[in-house]
Amino acid sequence: MSGIPLEPVYGPEDGDFPGAYPYTRGVHASMYRSKLWTMRMFAGFGTAEDTNWRFKEILRAGGDGLSTAFDMPTLMGIDSDDEMSLGEVGRCGVAVDTLADMEDLYAGIDLSKITTSMTINSPAAAILAMYIAQAEKAGVNRVQLGGTLQNDILKEYQAQKEFVYPPRQSMRLVRDSIAFTAAEMPRWNSVSISGYHIREAGSTAAEELAFTVANGFAYVELALQAGLPIDTFAPRLSFFFNAHIDFFEEIAKYRAARRIWARWMKERYGAQLEKSMQLRFHTQTAGVSLTAQQPEINIVRTAIEALAGVLGGTQSLHTNSMDEALALPTEKAARIALRTQQIIAYETNTTHVADPLGGSYFVESLTDEMERQAEEIFAYLDEIGGGSILEGCIRGIEENWFQGRIADSAYELERKFNQGQRIIVGVNRFTEGNDEANPDLLQITNEDEARQLKRLDQVKHDRNQSAVDAVLNRLTREAADPEVNLMPTLIEAANTYATLGEIMGAMGTVFGRHVEVPTI
Repeated sequence: MSGIPLEPVYGPEDGDFPGAYPYTRGVHASMYRSKLWTMRMFAGFGTAEDTNWRFKEILRAGGDGLSTAFDMPTLMGIDSDDEMSLGEVGRCGVAVDTLADMEDLYAGIDLSKITTSMTINSPAAAILAMYIAQAEKAGVNRVQLGGTLQNDILKEYQAQKEFVYPPRQSMRLVRDSIAFTAAEMPRWNSVSISGYHIREAGSTAAEELAFTVANGFAYVELALQAGLPIDTFAPRLSFFFNAHIDFFEEIAKYRAARRIWARWMKERYGAQLEKSMQLRFHTQTAGVSLTAQQPEINIVRTAIEALAGVLGGTQSLHTNSMDEALALPTEKAARIALRTQQIIAYETNTTHVADPLGGSYFVESLTDEMERQAEEIFAYLDEIGGGSILEGCIRGIEENWFQGRIADSAYELERKFNQGQRIIVGVNRFTEGNDEANPDLLQITNEDEARQLKRLDQVKHDRNQSAVDAVLNRLTREAADPEVNLMPTLIEAANTYATLGEIMGAMGTVFGRHVEVPTI
């Protein structure tokens, strides 16, 4: 603003630069000077029609990518009319039972031009099948579809706990979706390897980094075991990190992640393509940092966390809304969250220089330390896996090692809050104003649930039940054969309007159900 000319990047001529291996300073040479990050706002509530309206509001407000939140029954692979769904339909995301809901969800949105992220894991393959089916019914070929399927089942056992099948059987579905999208959907990211939920469960930043990247290595080894050449699928793997409140630690975490991924992909897994070595990631500001007390100051927290994501080189970003500690966000709160990104992008001038903190003694030291701690964890997983990170991750889950580490870290952080060693404004200090009235909140009502149940009942009434039964029987037979890729039959099932619960149940008769047994 003072007229001082800015170079696109700063550093010694013989030093590391953005866009060059090992990509510590960024995956693209010009970073945001040539293209801003995607402002991908997360949304989902009530019925598909409700969320479709919110999607269109986000796009009108300047968002350029969609991210879909599903309700708890959908996340668990059960239908809205299941007795376990009572009171949960549409509460924490959108309810999707059949292809009809998917058609309503993206009605009037050109999916050849808008990229979509779907936060779904255990039923990810079935939801992807519905997404493909509705897009093709709308005239958009699967090769045109761009977006990301979270599909990261390992972190469900480690942190988020929305699992259905046992780990090894679930990995079969991840394998099938990676192979299918690599062959038929060149613009699609088949797995978004997610540290976000690991951090929200209470891990440290270093644990989030290490567990997430280790899971990434596990998916690489899974695909290699299936016979896929590394450079055919690795460029479409992406990551999803938390942006927490410890500003510099978060930036160092992202920089270390890029460097580790590049080195391992090249040296251990033999990747040749640059895109296979470039760790691309989405960032979401920390939900767990938001407070119900004085919710307006969450706007400040989110802005600081979003800036850390930008300075750390994120490729897309979701900013949480100020009221999310209390409910799903209102339209006004979601618009403020999007405007926060737009202020960073267009007013702060932070986008004019790639990796502006590169070379900082503090940031570089933190980056090195993050890498060191992560490598210690990789070495442990490699050891217990007998030379396989994939086997190490699965064994670490089966033996509750990941779960124990996260629980210990969460306990230690909470102890510091309770003892006042760490300050949370409005919670354990500066509580004046906590008695103010709560803001208006988004309400999901029993009437919304009733509308979804009526919709599901109508779809079941109108569909060809014999076609549904036939494809579900075939899905069960194919699930018993580990050599068969289940994606084509899942798409067929979606097209018959089989429900998500029916599809998951058909595979569940073969795969079984996972029950976590805590270690005392």
